[in-house]
This record gives sequence, structure tokens and C-alpha cells, in this order.
Amino acid sequence: MLIHGRCHCGEISYEAEVEPGTIAVCHCDDCQTFAGAPYRAMIGPKAGSLKVHGTPRTFTKTAESGRQRVQTFCGTCATHLWACDPAPDMGRIGLRIGAIAERHQLGAPARQLWCDSALEWSYDLTNLPKVTGQG
Repeated sequence: MLIHGRCHCGEISYEAEVEPGTIAVCHCDDCQTFAGAPYRAMIGPKAGSLKVHGTPRTFTKTAESGRQRVQTFCGTCATHLWACDPAPDMGRIGLRIGAIAERHQLGAPARQLWCDSALEWSYDLTNLPKVTGQG
């Protein structure tokens, strides 16, 4: 499936091919901190399909293990767009679901990662009252 992503201000955009139904949710401490939320949801593009328009900024985070992940975001509005292994191959890329226009068509998450770091309540929000707008 062809998807289109962009930052909030529109300075950075991209297209990529993805396989619906392959979303992962990450509960690691780094994802919680970067997102300012209990987890981040991501989907990997098919190899070689990511085409970027604009010049995003990056920040390389080195984990306790020594593994590096490059966090990619808009330098103007700070929207997080994806994370990947360091260049030149970029390795595993995780496109952030919230920046994808077709996010409602990608299906439910297929797996969760780093569950030892999860906030227990983040697993089930189904019984909370729902408000259709800002409320």
C-alpha cells in the first residue's frame, strides 16, 4: 500500500510502500520520552520505497546496549517522522503512524515491544468515557 506522510507544518513529506497489518507499538522508555506519551506506534516501509521531500533534522540516541537509533523529525514544527539505524543503509526504519495520512487504513497493531517498560493501564482503554471532539 502506498502511504503519504508529513510533518505538522508540511515542511517535510514522504511516500513509502508498507504492508497493512504490520504496525508495532513500542513501550520502551526512550519511545515514551520522545513521544511524550505511553508508547509509540510505527510501521516499516518496504526496502527502498521511502522517498523524502525536504530536509529533516536528526538526533542519534545511543542505548545502554550501545545500539544507535537515528530519530528523524521536522526542524520547524518538531513532528517525529521516523527512527532508523544509522546511515548509510538506514537499516530498520519505523515510520511514526501519527504522521501518515492513511493511518486509519493500516489496521491494528500486530505486536508490542519492550512490554517490561509499559504503563500497565496503557494496555486497555476500552472502558474509559469517550468524547468525539476536544471536549
